[in-house]
Amino acid sequence: MSSSVSAPAAEGGGVLRVVFYVAILFSVFQLVTAAFSPLSSTVVRAVHVGFLLLLTFLIHPWRGGAQAGTSLLSKAVGFGAFALGMYHWVFEAELVQRAGEMSDADMVVGIVTLALVFEAARRIMGFALPLICLFFLGYAMFGEYLPGVLQHRGYGLDQIVGQLAFGTEGIYGTPVYVSSSYIFLFILFGAFLEQAGMIQLFTDFALGTVGHTKGGPAKVAVVSSGLMGTINGSGVANVVTTGQFTIPLMKKFGYRADFAGAVEATSSMGGQIMPPVMGAVAFIMAETINVPYVEIAKAAAIPAMLYFFTVFWMVHLEAGRAGLHGMPKAECPDPWVALRKRWYLLLPLASLVYLLFAGFTPMFSGMVGLALTVVLIFGASFSRALNGTSLRVLFWIALGLACSAFASLGIMAVIAVIATLAVLIAPRQDGRATLRLAVQALADGALHALPVGVACALVGVIIGSLTLTGSATTFAGYIIQVGENSLFLSLLLTMLTCLVLGMGIPTIPNYIITSSIAAPALLDLGVPLIISHMFVFYFGIMADLTPPVALAAFAAAPIAKESGLKIGVRAVQIAIAGFVVPYMAVYAPELMLQGDKGLDATAYVVFKALLAVTLWGTTVVGYFRTPMNWIERLLAFVAASLLVVALPATDEAGFGLAAVVLGWHLWRSRRLAPVIS
Repeated sequence: MSSSVSAPAAEGGGVLRVVFYVAILFSVFQLVTAAFSPLSSTVVRAVHVGFLLLLTFLIHPWRGGAQAGTSLLSKAVGFGAFALGMYHWVFEAELVQRAGEMSDADMVVGIVTLALVFEAARRIMGFALPLICLFFLGYAMFGEYLPGVLQHRGYGLDQIVGQLAFGTEGIYGTPVYVSSSYIFLFILFGAFLEQAGMIQLFTDFALGTVGHTKGGPAKVAVVSSGLMGTINGSGVANVVTTGQFTIPLMKKFGYRADFAGAVEATSSMGGQIMPPVMGAVAFIMAETINVPYVEIAKAAAIPAMLYFFTVFWMVHLEAGRAGLHGMPKAECPDPWVALRKRWYLLLPLASLVYLLFAGFTPMFSGMVGLALTVVLIFGASFSRALNGTSLRVLFWIALGLACSAFASLGIMAVIAVIATLAVLIAPRQDGRATLRLAVQALADGALHALPVGVACALVGVIIGSLTLTGSATTFAGYIIQVGENSLFLSLLLTMLTCLVLGMGIPTIPNYIITSSIAAPALLDLGVPLIISHMFVFYFGIMADLTPPVALAAFAAAPIAKESGLKIGVRAVQIAIAGFVVPYMAVYAPELMLQGDKGLDATAYVVFKALLAVTLWGTTVVGYFRTPMNWIERLLAFVAASLLVVALPATDEAGFGLAAVVLGWHLWRSRRLAPVIS
């Protein structure tokens, strides 16, 4: 979860004012470097981490939490950490000239920076991720004393510090590169859309479309959280954002507290696999395996839809089992009115998706999407002062033509348009409110980036340690050895590894850890490249729903007023597709649009998956048209399992058994209908 400092609070003086202005400065720095690239990538990464550490130590006190007030020592440490980041800028030339040869000053800067990154992560995320990273750091330092295959040749402290604190495979490695170039822009993009009212648009649209149907309040949670996932990079943040509205609404209409919390947690985590943003992992994955972003998004599209179909189906079945109805139609907002009021907020998202799928870089796409968002927000504020529809239409046409100068004049044309609009709306009261909204979004974007950015920096310790020692090959070799006899056992071992390593760790570091250790082994076993990385990514997400840690479930617990453990157990039941789809993709790559069997094969696999998910849902809930007896549930489970196994004749057996159990249940439900009525 991220913190937020409002402009009014910042004006009150003290540390909040400092945080507010530092956050704005951080956002401006990222925008300038993204738009004009005035600094080298190494310097941008170092200053990016410096800003992250400064804000973390200003906001998060020694004992954790946010904005509880930090000590004078923490503030001093924060500014000292920022100075250490600037060290790479000031002495850039000298560091390049003596690459590989550490001076005394370099050693001090490197060791202190590493310690501060560990402490910043502890303050934001607790002990789980720092302890895992400390284990890998300890292995790099003392692994030469271990027995057998675990032993490495040994490395000096200067080599370790140089690798982790000054190279491009440590804390300033690929994760921080992606954080400082792509992820920050997308988080800022989401912050501007949230401030402009995108959350209200998603909520009103979800309420208007499904709120009145059977189990409507829970379906609202599924739809709104799925839509939020398209702009929000954090599943846990989705829980505490949309859950404040959806969980009480579900409880009000009869859902049990544990089920309400589980629906919200499951839906919010599903946003992490929903293109285009995918919790920002898509961009890191594209950089890691060197494939275009569009290929990652294409591979994720069908599994994401299957995931949300599962949650929607489980909600529908639970509503039928418990006899829950939707909200009164009169109490639901008109979704088309909501779209008419805020339709323009969808344009930046549409342009972002178009640019990404057209092959433009994520940085370019993010900048264009963000700039278009600001132009639309400022333009909407100015157009409200114009009288008459024709005048407003002319204004929007002129604004579009002005922005089109971007094609020939570059980013300066858009900046000029934004500056002109700011001047035009500043004299009016609602215009000044719009400008304050934009400034607030700059601050919020920087603060939202803290957990992601600090996690990206810290997991560099794992990547650097694995690269230095080559120990990843040891684990991969073990998985390969198991896989020589059974690919399924290798997949099962990889899944358990991802679930254990992912406990209490945010999505991005989770993926980086598991992809560094487990994904190469699956690739060597013949699993296609993208699918091997998607496999570990999906189970990293499932770790946030799986007890005993289950971050998303425990985030929903105080809102639902229920045990986080109970919510986690229910979430696992609801998210069954999240555990099954990755296995299906390994045995049938067409599910992720991989392979060369064509669209017919993809349609067949998707149909199988939908049928399997439908049967599993009825098995778990024990309800379809009417309550199911234990024989029907058992047969439905067996039929679904046969559809997933992908062995000779299992598809035919699965389809046949599914037809029998569904046909029998429908016949029995018709016989019971007169009795029930």
